[in-house]
Amino acid sequence: MDANALAGWNGGTSMRRSIVALLLGLIGVLSATAQADVGTVTLTETTITWQTVAHEIDADGSIVRGSVNINDVVEQTFTAYVLENDYIQVMLVPEYGGRIISLIDKTTGNEQLYQNPLGLPYGIGDGNFYYDWLMVYGGIFPTFPAPEHGKSWFLPWSFEVITEETDEITVRMGFVDDVTFQAAPGRFNPAPTGLEAEYLVSLKAGHRALDTTLTLSNPTDETVRYEYWTCVTLAPGSATGDTQATLSTEIIAPIDQIKMPPWWPQTIAAETATNMPDIYQFDALRIFDNWADMGIAYAYPTMNGANFWGAINQDNQEGLIRIADNTITPGLKIWTWGAESADLPADIYAFNERRPYIELWAGVTPEFFQVAFLPAGESVTIIERYVVTTGLSNITHASDDVLVNVYQSDAGEIRLALADTQPERPLTVVITADETDLADVELISGIDSELTVPLPDGITDVAFTVSAVDGEVLLAGALDVVAGTDG
Repeated sequence: MDANALAGWNGGTSMRRSIVALLLGLIGVLSATAQADVGTVTLTETTITWQTVAHEIDADGSIVRGSVNINDVVEQTFTAYVLENDYIQVMLVPEYGGRIISLIDKTTGNEQLYQNPLGLPYGIGDGNFYYDWLMVYGGIFPTFPAPEHGKSWFLPWSFEVITEETDEITVRMGFVDDVTFQAAPGRFNPAPTGLEAEYLVSLKAGHRALDTTLTLSNPTDETVRYEYWTCVTLAPGSATGDTQATLSTEIIAPIDQIKMPPWWPQTIAAETATNMPDIYQFDALRIFDNWADMGIAYAYPTMNGANFWGAINQDNQEGLIRIADNTITPGLKIWTWGAESADLPADIYAFNERRPYIELWAGVTPEFFQVAFLPAGESVTIIERYVVTTGLSNITHASDDVLVNVYQSDAGEIRLALADTQPERPLTVVITADETDLADVELISGIDSELTVPLPDGITDVAFTVSAVDGEVLLAGALDVVAGTDG
């Protein structure tokens, strides 16, 4: 269809806006007014208590053989710090691995991260971890310089406040790898690397997103072999205090293929094999319910520069999406204990390490046990933004500012759902078909905002832009039109 034919449907700017306004499903308000008050951000010191089964840890980090007593539940109390604005509440626990243990969406009251209700030491003596054992707490935390949770996952990180203003607070957690564990399994280097980690966590007023900056520095006079991964333990849309990934939780990642080691044949059987060993299409395993067993999957060959991944609970369409430069962190590792973990009775937690969460990892290398090199005196910086979403069933495009799911419905419409990291700022959304405007709408809500426009016959290319009121383009993208396609 040419531009002249489309002009009759468009009917001019004022008519076009009137028609589109009738089709909008928005929690926000159509408006060209100035941005509303974005509130403040606060920092509060508190304590948090975590239960584990009784166990003892030696001074070198190893677990004392025979000390685990699943019939005795003990409590560990940590100093915690709460960052909070009008949209999200975040809790940090520097004392246990420098982690972000909680991220609550205040618009729904629900938790986005998994917290283990009862810690259980496991993998003791199996050779899989640096200290030859592991215990999961949850949340988001840096892991280095070794793979498989690294060295500092249960060790204290330093803490200090860097900036504390009413519109932005930044705190710093830090750790130096001076750890030696002579009994580390053979595939781990027991010696310290001397690498220094600085983990900045920032929250801004009016933002429905949390910002982190991890800088890993090499102050030594030699090149250091290392791995770095950010572990994100997800249970989006969970009830606060009772976190778990539901069976409908979907892994959101713009990748087509995964690499899976052949250790869990039931899990692998869910996917279609390619003509390459251990390489499969990534389709069924996007949904937690399709994991017949535990398993590891890696983005293959890497994230290919795509700047987002995360998970969405399709029961309530709440999600947490990580935005980052994945040319710096090209590796994506996926891990779950399998769908059976979602039905694990609470009374057997002390006996079973399988828990209902999805781990997504961002790495500077494509897989565990593939090393990177940090030259003497140099550093690497990883900037991540964690965005809370509601009302979006998928993410097709993302920037630091805006996340969008744009697709063609079975009804032959173009639907664009949007989440803004600053929900109260006015935006302009323009949708074009074969370079002719179908929609040009101003809105002021980045929460649950959805735009639906009819698609004239014969259209082959659809594009969109999301802009600030001053004209700055925050996100732009395109969609190839295919009859009958649904998102």
